[in-house]
Amino acid sequence: MRGFTACGRISQVEKIEMTRASKQYEYMSLDDFEELLADKPADEKWELIGGRVVRMSRGDNAIVTAALLIGLRGKGSDCRPFFESFWLKRNSLNLACFPDVMVRRGPLSDHAKSLDDPIVIAEVVTKGSAQRDLGEKFGLYRRLPSLEHYVLIECDSVSVDVYSRSGGGFFIPPQLSEIDDVLRLPAIDFETPLCEIYRDVIPAAS
Repeated sequence: MRGFTACGRISQVEKIEMTRASKQYEYMSLDDFEELLADKPADEKWELIGGRVVRMSRGDNAIVTAALLIGLRGKGSDCRPFFESFWLKRNSLNLACFPDVMVRRGPLSDHAKSLDDPIVIAEVVTKGSAQRDLGEKFGLYRRLPSLEHYVLIECDSVSVDVYSRSGGGFFIPPQLSEIDDVLRLPAIDFETPLCEIYRDVIPAAS
């Protein structure tokens, strides 16, 4: 799953890959994207990733996502987790997407439908989403000043990567790949063994 193996700045190659305009994609600003959504069917989900319009396709990751949410809610802190139906929007990045899980600190308006200051973002990685989660999305997420941890959780095997902010970039410690390994997110004082996340997904976790 690892595509970035060190902290620090995005390489020139990565910048080119993320900003290369392809004729097969549609590009627009966040304001134009929000107007576009009004014309889309209610049962479709679309994202804007660095200005590129992308239709969402979800894998079978709901069980893993739900398990992580339950663990986060059980902490009783002032940090609140948000599910994939909640928008992450950042105008300066032309970003409007639905991370699988986000965590932010402090109250949010009851009528709010989006946020732009997550402390933690977690994505459940499938074969179809791996390249985007490690490439385009991480390239944008890491530019969010509030973000402290980016967590990638493989859906079909025990494998978790945690990218944590350190100095001017993000550091990745050894991959978590054993069912008894512990996922730790110091920025929100959270930890849970992987067996809790994979309990209903991987037989050995039960």
